[in-house]
Amino acid sequence: MTEVEHRFLEPLDVLFLRGNKLFGDPGSFGEALVPPWPSVAAGAMRSRMLVDDAVPLAAFAAGVFDHPSLGTPAQPGPFTVVAFHLARRLPDGRIEILRQPPADLLVTEADDGAPVARLLKPTSLASVGLSCSGSLPLLPVLAEDARSKPASGYWLTEAGWSSYLKGETPDPKTGFVKSGQLWGIDPRVGVGLDAETRQAADGRLFSVQAVAPRQRQHPPEYRDPSEQGFDVGFLVAVSGAVPPSKGMVRLGGDGRAAAIQAAEARPDEPDYDAIVARRRCRLLLTIPGLFTPGWLPNGATVTPDDGCRFALHGVTARLVCAAVPRAEVVSGWDLAESRPKAAELAAPTGSVYWLDDVEATPEALRKLVEQGLWNDPCEDASRRAEGFNRIALAAWG
Repeated sequence: MTEVEHRFLEPLDVLFLRGNKLFGDPGSFGEALVPPWPSVAAGAMRSRMLVDDAVPLAAFAAGVFDHPSLGTPAQPGPFTVVAFHLARRLPDGRIEILRQPPADLLVTEADDGAPVARLLKPTSLASVGLSCSGSLPLLPVLAEDARSKPASGYWLTEAGWSSYLKGETPDPKTGFVKSGQLWGIDPRVGVGLDAETRQAADGRLFSVQAVAPRQRQHPPEYRDPSEQGFDVGFLVAVSGAVPPSKGMVRLGGDGRAAAIQAAEARPDEPDYDAIVARRRCRLLLTIPGLFTPGWLPNGATVTPDDGCRFALHGVTARLVCAAVPRAEVVSGWDLAESRPKAAELAAPTGSVYWLDDVEATPEALRKLVEQGLWNDPCEDASRRAEGFNRIALAAWG
């Protein structure tokens, strides 16, 4: 197992976590993305490491300096972000990871406002005399006797995540937390700059969302007074390098400050032995996936006789069902090249794939999670180092 270092990033100011939508034109609006792409954490950590090692940034950007952990912009070194999550530091100092509900976990609200969670079930429409254009033999279906409207803004706590990994439905009392308890939105007004003079341009006002993470020192009107309080930030896990464990980094747009703290984190994992015995599981994205086959994960191959086969890092299986929300576009800014990164379609965080006829050992399943959905050799070492294509496995009840 590769050694992994965990760091908690605690924002010291509001954050500008920009997505892929352009803004800055007169009257435009910049919407925040929470959590941001893992490349935000990768860039913050790598920049701080270069400064700590007194590396000339211009020489590194030009590819002249080969850092032992970071390599060069064209040929990244062993540094890899292997996890990036929204998290909160509890009063006892423990870091709790918070996760977006996977695509097969539907959350609605009861009459009293309490969350109600239900799991989608892979179902064959042919058994009920229906057909569709789907390329997989099963479709994720929610059977209900009355219509309901999905509720948004819920996040899984560690207790809820643990239940989900076991194939159980999270408890509504302990398994969820609302985003309003974790951060607030602070609208800001910006002024566009003239590209030549770098001065404020007339008539170029725009608005942007600033994210204000909840902190325990906030007054009661900004948090639930019944709670003991917690500090919201981000947990980043890095392999192949030892990132800084104290001090600050510049995080997100405008380089707002975030404090670094070494953290102990042991995320729950499924019973790999049980998955091997039952020969089926759910594979879900914990970070957006950039896949060569489009919405299908790397390692998946459509075959005319057996539907869709999956083979990667010593794990083989039959891909029988998928719940993949609408694709998102991932881009970013390349500091070394001083230009935008290529825009790529990505399968969103929380996408779920059901695997049947799994042939693997527990060690192979752990390796698949450790390596992520990247082919060997890796087709995009830069995006791999930034933390994309990371997964978790869960029981398929």
